[in-house]
Amino acid sequence: MPGCLEAVAGRPSALGAPVIDKAVVLLADGLGAAALKARSGHARTLAGALVGPASTVDVGFPTTTAASLATLTTGTAPGQHGLVGYSVLDPVGDRVVNQLNGWDAHIDPSVWQLEPTVFERAAAERIDSFSIGPERFRHSGFTHAVLRGAVYRSAETIADRLRIARLTLDEIDRGLLYVYVPELDKAAHAYGVESPEWTTALEELDGAVRDFTSSLRAREGLIVTADHGVLDVPEHGHVLFDRSPQLVDGVRHVGGEPRCLQLYCEPGTDVAALAARWTESEGSRAWIATRDEAIAANWFGEVKPEVRPRIGDILVAARKRVGYYDSRSPQSLRGRGMVGQHGSLSPEESRVPLLRFGAFAA
Repeated sequence: MPGCLEAVAGRPSALGAPVIDKAVVLLADGLGAAALKARSGHARTLAGALVGPASTVDVGFPTTTAASLATLTTGTAPGQHGLVGYSVLDPVGDRVVNQLNGWDAHIDPSVWQLEPTVFERAAAERIDSFSIGPERFRHSGFTHAVLRGAVYRSAETIADRLRIARLTLDEIDRGLLYVYVPELDKAAHAYGVESPEWTTALEELDGAVRDFTSSLRAREGLIVTADHGVLDVPEHGHVLFDRSPQLVDGVRHVGGEPRCLQLYCEPGTDVAALAARWTESEGSRAWIATRDEAIAANWFGEVKPEVRPRIGDILVAARKRVGYYDSRSPQSLRGRGMVGQHGSLSPEESRVPLLRFGAFAA
C-alpha cells in the first residue's frame, strides 16, 4: 500500500508502478498462492494474473491477520508496528490480548500500533483514502489501529464492496482505496481450504474482480493480494502440549495461535532449558526459538524496545501439519473446530498472490 501511495503521489514506487490517479488494493484474507494455483480452474481472472515470480510475495512472520494487515497498511514489520501475533502479552496488564477482537479501554489502538498508516500519510498529502469492508468492523479497535486515517465505507458482500469501490473512484480525482474480503478465511477456518465451501468463496471473489477490472479506466489500477495463506490441519495433528508437564513447567501465559505458539514464562524460569525441552519433544515437527533467537534471526524485522516484551519468551512455529492446543483452556479447545489454519512459516502460509490489473498491469 505504501507503494500504491507513491504511485498516486507521482513518485517512484517499490512496486515499479506507473504514476496513476487512483489505486485500489483488495486484500483477500487467507488467499495463499498455492491454494489459488490448485483451484485455478475456478478463478480464471485471478489465476490468469498469477504469472512469474513478480506475481507472488512472501508475507512476514507470524502469518496471521493482525500482524500482516498492520504490515500492509504501515509498510513496516511487526517488530516496528507492534502487532506481533494473534494474541500477545500486554506487559502492563500482565495478560494476553487478542489483537483482532480483544481491544478494550486498557489498550489504546492509536498508541499500541506504533507506526503511522498509509492513510494518515495520504491525508498529509491531501490524497483521499478509503477503507471498504463489512459494517461489523467499522468501530473495532483493530480497525482504529491499522486503518486509521481512512474514510470507512461498508458493504456486506464482495460484489457490493467492489461496487462501492467503483462509486468511490468516480467521486474523487485521485486516491487510495483498500477493500477487505474476509470470506475465504472464514470458509477455510470452518471447512478447510480444500473444501467446496472455500472454492465457492473463491469463485465469488473471482467473478467480482472480473467485473470490477472491466470498469477500470486508463489511470486506475487494482492490486489483489492476501495477508497469509492457509493449510488444513487434520484432527490427528492436534497436539495437546499441556499433557507433557515438562513443556508447561514455568509457563505463565500462552499466546499466539495453534500453529505459532508464543509462551510467556514466569519470572526466574530458565528459558533456555524450557526451549531445549520443547526442541527435544517437538523439534521434528516445529521450529522452536527463544525470543532472543527469533529476533536475531530477523523473524519480526527490527524490534523496537517497547515491542520486545510483547513477543513470547519461546516461539513454537509448526512446520508439519500440526496445531498446538492447551487442553486446560476452554478457548483453546474451542479452536480445535478450525480446519484451515495459519500462523507459521510454511510456503502454504507465507506465500501469497500479488496480482496486478488495470494501470498496474500496463
